[in-house]
Amino acid sequence: MSLSYKPEVRTGADPKFYANALVFATYAEAWHSASDLADRWMLVVDFRVAESDEPVNAAIVDGKLTSVRETA
Repeated sequence: MSLSYKPEVRTGADPKFYANALVFATYAEAWHSASDLADRWMLVVDFRVAESDEPVNAAIVDGKLTSVRETA
């Protein structure tokens, strides 16, 4: 399985990072998603990108979030 990337955010005083269901093919796309979420949510105090082995299901195309369907 190919390496993929997930955006993660940390909120408030909670030391744990949390991810949503979005999985990207590139680090840059995941970073963009995490940064965008941090800009929209007032409680986000930090964000990062984590490596994943989950299948890619999202992409950033022309600056917008797009759903990706795996082809097999």
